[in-house]
Amino acid sequence: MSISLPRTTPESAGIPSAAILAFVEAIERTGCDLHSFMLLRHGRVIAEGWWAPYAPDRPHMLFSLSKSFTSTAIGLAIAEGRLTLDDPVISFFPEDLPRRLGQRWPAVRVRHLLSMSTGHLKDTLERTQRLRHTNNWVKSILEQAVRREPGTHFVYNNGASYLLAAIVRQVTGMNVREYLLPRLFEPLGIAEPTWETCPRGINCGGWGLSLKTEDIARFGQLYLQKGLWNGARLLPEAWIEAATSVQIANGDDPNSDWAQGYGFQFWRCRHGAYRGDGAFGQFCVVMPAQDAVLAMTGGMADMQQPLNLVWELLLPAFTATALPEDTAVQAQLTAKLAALAHEPQAGAPDSPLTAAVSGRSYALEANPLGLETLTCAFEGDSSRLSFCDQGGRHEIEMAYGAWRYGQAALLPDVKRLQPVAASGAWTAPDTFTAQLWYYETPFCTTLTCRFEGEQVTCASKVNVAFGPTEGPVLVGRQL
Repeated sequence: MSISLPRTTPESAGIPSAAILAFVEAIERTGCDLHSFMLLRHGRVIAEGWWAPYAPDRPHMLFSLSKSFTSTAIGLAIAEGRLTLDDPVISFFPEDLPRRLGQRWPAVRVRHLLSMSTGHLKDTLERTQRLRHTNNWVKSILEQAVRREPGTHFVYNNGASYLLAAIVRQVTGMNVREYLLPRLFEPLGIAEPTWETCPRGINCGGWGLSLKTEDIARFGQLYLQKGLWNGARLLPEAWIEAATSVQIANGDDPNSDWAQGYGFQFWRCRHGAYRGDGAFGQFCVVMPAQDAVLAMTGGMADMQQPLNLVWELLLPAFTATALPEDTAVQAQLTAKLAALAHEPQAGAPDSPLTAAVSGRSYALEANPLGLETLTCAFEGDSSRLSFCDQGGRHEIEMAYGAWRYGQAALLPDVKRLQPVAASGAWTAPDTFTAQLWYYETPFCTTLTCRFEGEQVTCASKVNVAFGPTEGPVLVGRQL
């Protein structure tokens, strides 16, 4: 059973509650969609909050923050003598070598995978995932030519992180998750981590890990403590120093936290900090000079924005000694953190059209999602949208003025169920709008159903995405 990290007041740890309150208010004022944060100083939690329906007991997709955990597995395997930084990458995969191996591949070492300096000109996994006929991601990556001298050119490369996970599998006989369980996750009190796998069952390495916010904070605190945890050494200090130092330059913009140098699957930040991070706002920020760690999850397109607020509002507020307790502002901060929430869908509980459309099914025109029918049902403060395809029925239950918790497809991918909090309301006499927060992910989908005569038009939009944020518009007629 996991034991919670110790808690204390901000002032006792040398930061005013007012500074943290200002940070939270700025996050909300600027529209920066944080889902959670946890701030540690001197090893103690001094502030934490979750925007409902996100909650402390739920994991969150980490995306590329997973890379820092894969890097940690490599560091542990090196400490156990299973490999070295200078081992040739191709030496681990004799059975997966392509017939024509590019001339620079033999020079690619483990350290080049870790530092994103393999010499490729673009992410090698993009092509691999486009090849629907191959399940062998290792071979597909090795088939892609190394265009520059390894170690000289930074390119963010998910394929490099995947190869690190595959190397862990080769040298330990275990996936990264399995390997880290007794060495990292269990000692830190991280229970039941999940990690996605490739078609051959290898952890994806560069993404796919889901953890709770406090788990992220524990990981950052371990790195801040140079690998020590409760008096035991979990990681070599030399590894942490190497992993979090600049291994290769990645830009020259003094105002960007993505141009301060890259380590071994860790980013350097401004102000002497470093971090692991993942798409849409998953952060583990370590501030050694301040003896502080900040874990954040979110669903935002602009990931620089929350870091700017950290540097502007939190960093200058840290003091070297404890401060007098400010009980009045502490009470304000406590109340603010307890009330953090995404509001349910605004609108009316009913419409003049409710009786005419409730329970009616609509045959949908041919669409890329393969959905065939849509049925809408409205009963008091509850509503339900049901989509059918050849695989069966996919239902979304919603509440009015509150969240209805359940399972639903991660639209528009109707084949993937996720925990969801759903709320719906009439936003116009002819329009019903549903808000779906998939609260173990960064994603919120908004569905808008507009009724006109015997026709319904259903549009979908997601808050963040790697591609378009708007899904195909579904058009149907009453059966």
